[in-house]
Amino acid sequence: MYARVTTIQGPPASVDESIIVTREKALPQARQIQGFKGALSLVDRTTGKGLTITLWESEESLRTSDEAASQIRSDAVSAISGAEIVSVERYEVAIDER
Repeated sequence: MYARVTTIQGPPASVDESIIVTREKALPQARQIQGFKGALSLVDRTTGKGLTITLWESEESLRTSDEAASQIRSDAVSAISGAEIVSVERYEVAIDER
């Protein structure tokens, strides 16, 4: 399994807005991409920092999803007041204990 980790920074007051946009707009679109296996969204309400981790069944599905994921990410961030993408990183999942 592979993961894409997106770090977003916005004002602390936009955290709830960020959660809604991720849940209602970004995730439904991501679910439609072949190889999507799930997601985690982490927020720090004090700093306004957020991490979204999307999980992919293979390295190929991660790479194949890059273009669509980039568009989803850009659309989501533009819908959140004052938010910006800080980084996008890709990892192999070494341990998955859920």
